[in-house]
Amino acid sequence: MPIIKYPRAAEPLWHEWDRKAQKHGLRHTVYAGNGDQYTGEWLDNLKHGKGTQIWKRTGAIYSGDWKFGKRDGHGSYSIPDPVTKEYKKVYTGWWKNDKKCGYGVTFYPGGERYEGKWSRGLRSGWGRMYYQDGSMYEGQWLEDRPSGQGMLRLPNENRYEGGWKDGKKHGPGKFFYLNKGQLLEGIWAADIPKSGILIDFGRDKAPAPTQYPIPKV
Repeated sequence: MPIIKYPRAAEPLWHEWDRKAQKHGLRHTVYAGNGDQYTGEWLDNLKHGKGTQIWKRTGAIYSGDWKFGKRDGHGSYSIPDPVTKEYKKVYTGWWKNDKKCGYGVTFYPGGERYEGKWSRGLRSGWGRMYYQDGSMYEGQWLEDRPSGQGMLRLPNENRYEGGWKDGKKHGPGKFFYLNKGQLLEGIWAADIPKSGILIDFGRDKAPAPTQYPIPKV
């Protein structure tokens, strides 16, 4: 019995075109409909691996790691200065699911800077914040506010060491008035000392000591 061979159906051209249109591996710059552009690696049509994204509307640039279409891993985010148009780094550090997560450094307007841990885009964990007025907070954070144990040093070197809650002094703590040579140790609630003991502390080296020492009980 003769064997009949049927011709194999040719694959439609659109199948090949579709395969070529799929973004996978290293690609040159790809432009979105809104003008955003991305240069880097892809996986199954998603940004994945190393890549750089430029947002047309703001001019912002992210360069770093991607995972399934989102910033994930280590990367830097910068924006152009509205006057000089030069790029200023806003954040460099770790990301997860498109948000700051892990250790990173953020640069704020006016020269303020935060160095420390992040979670879901908020300062959470241990961190150090340098403020525009010259003061510095170092300690624990929760959802973008000092919470837990921490130290606030003021521009005149006076400092508070103790508990914090919702960004305010709260719980047992010590306030060192180094300019006067005194120490207040007590309990704070919502930034206000509720009870405590004030004693002389380094009064002989204080730049502006009180006229009379505190009597000893």
